[in-house]
Amino acid sequence: MEIIIVAFVILFDQVTKYLAVKYLMPIGSYPVIKNFFHLTYVENKGAAFGMLQNKTLFFIVITVIVGAVLIYSMIKLPGNSVYNYTLAMILGGAIGNLIDRVRLGYVVDFIDFKFFPAVFNVADSFIVIGAIILGYLMIFREKA
Repeated sequence: MEIIIVAFVILFDQVTKYLAVKYLMPIGSYPVIKNFFHLTYVENKGAAFGMLQNKTLFFIVITVIVGAVLIYSMIKLPGNSVYNYTLAMILGGAIGNLIDRVRLGYVVDFIDFKFFPAVFNVADSFIVIGAIILGYLMIFREKA
């Protein structure tokens, strides 16, 4: 099941980024809900909130290391656990952004909530949601 989650996240991320490049790049931004939610094309050469601009090789190396740790953790944890599913979400998101960095030298972002200080993408969403669920599980799991 974990490989299906990873593949789904990567596919969903890459298809939405393809659509962003095709339809948003030429126009820049499209207001879905004016002054609240826009689809805005951004080429992000940094990390979250644009930090560490132009450190592509650094991000590639870190992503490969983190990906290896995630895969190792998924192998060591019991199969079909909620932990593995959340790790698969994080891994899929990391690979989705890694594909952009290797192929383009930047990450395509396009989800733009005007109250939020950064534009992000589907991969980022899965990384954050997976990390929140994982954090919750680690804090509130039953103690054996």
